[in-house]
Amino acid sequence: MTAGAARERVFLAGATGAIGARLVRLLVEAGHAVFGATRSAAKAPALRQAGATAAIVDVFDALALSRLMVEIRPSIVVHQLTDLPPGLDPSRMADAVARNARIRDEGTRNLVTGAVEAGASRLIAQSIAWVYAPGPEPHGEDDPLDVEAADARGITVRGVAALERQVLGTPGLDGVVLRYGQLYGPGTGFDAATGKASPVHVDAAAFAALLAIDRGEPGIYNVAEPNGLVATDKVLRVLGWDARFRLPDSR
Repeated sequence: MTAGAARERVFLAGATGAIGARLVRLLVEAGHAVFGATRSAAKAPALRQAGATAAIVDVFDALALSRLMVEIRPSIVVHQLTDLPPGLDPSRMADAVARNARIRDEGTRNLVTGAVEAGASRLIAQSIAWVYAPGPEPHGEDDPLDVEAADARGITVRGVAALERQVLGTPGLDGVVLRYGQLYGPGTGFDAATGKASPVHVDAAAFAALLAIDRGEPGIYNVAEPNGLVATDKVLRVLGWDARFRLPDSR
């Protein structure tokens, strides 16, 4: 998958999430040294079994996070943190929206600080592709975000904007933002792409993050299967991404 690429020390925040768990496998298989961050010690055995070193830390504890990252000294930091209920349970989404926005703002700020202090060269971060302002479709990566939206959407979009601003605007750090479409596949609560405007399989989403370690210029990439909502030619052309990518155990 990344044959010939130099081995990197990768700090993966959100290593036990839907994308993170699949990405750990890809990174280990590609020969990278993976430090999988989770706030839950109970999840450490699964990370070790997958071939990663477990790094137990809360992203909101800025001092502990920076100390740990400086100790690990990763060359690459990958941000796959979210705080959403399983299957996007509608009854729990109202509270989750605010928590997720906090991760995207404060959590990203702490990760960026830790990455800089640890001497990392590249930060790859998860974003989302359904936050564009109304306008002609499909949306390209340069189109404006819907930051003036009201209610829960506004909270979400402004959280995304804060994440992207920090990832892309930190001197000395090559920032890569992956604007994922709606996830489906193992660990997402959705078995198929049915009903999703810009779908992406969780394995293909993880594959984009793997490719971004040593390919492509800093910037933003829409990551989704062909659709009418967002343009995906950049990720295909620059990263060599394939939306059909699947791990062997996927359906």
